[in-house]
Amino acid sequence: MKLKDRVTVITGGAKGIGLAYGRRFVKEGAPVVIGDVDDKAGAAAVAALEKEGGKALYVCCDVTKKAEVDALFDAAVKAFGHVDVCIANAGIVNDGSFLELKEEDFDRVMAVNVKGVFLTGQSAARAMIAGKRKGVIINIASTNAIVVQHGQVTYPVSKGAVNLLTKVMAISLADNGIRVVAIGPGPTRTEMLDEVIKNHPTFMKNVGLRTALRRPAEVEEIAGVAAFLASDDASYITGQTIYAEGGRLALNYMMPEK
Repeated sequence: MKLKDRVTVITGGAKGIGLAYGRRFVKEGAPVVIGDVDDKAGAAAVAALEKEGGKALYVCCDVTKKAEVDALFDAAVKAFGHVDVCIANAGIVNDGSFLELKEEDFDRVMAVNVKGVFLTGQSAARAMIAGKRKGVIINIASTNAIVVQHGQVTYPVSKGAVNLLTKVMAISLADNGIRVVAIGPGPTRTEMLDEVIKNHPTFMKNVGLRTALRRPAEVEEIAGVAAFLASDDASYITGQTIYAEGGRLALNYMMPEK
C-alpha cells in the first residue's frame, strides 16, 4: 500500500474517472474525501468505497465557489486530521463553434475548469502547509490541451490553462515541499464516452486510427497514473503534465487499417 494513510481529496469524484481515482487510492490505503455537486452519486460513491474496505467521506462542493472549496478541505482535516493529496478532477465540457459560442458558456467552462483548479489547489496547499505535510496536488488536464477537435472551443482552452497553472503552482509551492503535477488523459471509457460511442457509430474506429494502441483508456489505467504520481516513486517529478493517451500525440497521420 504505497499511499497508506495519505488523506486524498478528489473533486468531481462521485463518478467516472473521479470515482476510479477513489477506488485505486483506497486500495492503496488512502482515506478519500470526495467533493462533488451530485449528492446522490456522492453518497453512492462513498458506499462503494467503504464496501471495498476504504475510509471515505462525501462533501457537496461547487469548485467555482471559494467558500465551498475551503469547506471541503476543512471537512477533510476535521475527519482525518490532515491532507496529503489533492486531485483537481472536476471539469465540464461544452460543445459549440467559435463563431456561435455564447459568452456565458465560455465563462461557465472556464469557471469550473480553470478557476476551480486554482481555488482547489490554493485551498489544498494551505491545508498541507498548515498540517506540515509534504503533499502532492494532481491537476487533470487533457490531450486537448495540445491538439483540438472541431466544434470545441472552451474545453481545450481551459485544459491548456490547467497545464500552465500546474507549472505556476509547482514553482510557487516547491519550497513548501509540495509537488504539483498534471495528467493529460486521451479518450477514456466513462459513461459519458459510452454515450458518445452509442450516438456516433464511427467513433471507436476513428479512435483506433488516431491512437497507436488503437483503443480508449480504461478508467483504471488513468487512476494508476495518479497513484504513481502521488507516491514516493514520483518524488522528483513536479511541474509536468504526464500524458496517458495511448500514443495519440506521437502519431502524425493515422494508423494503417487492419
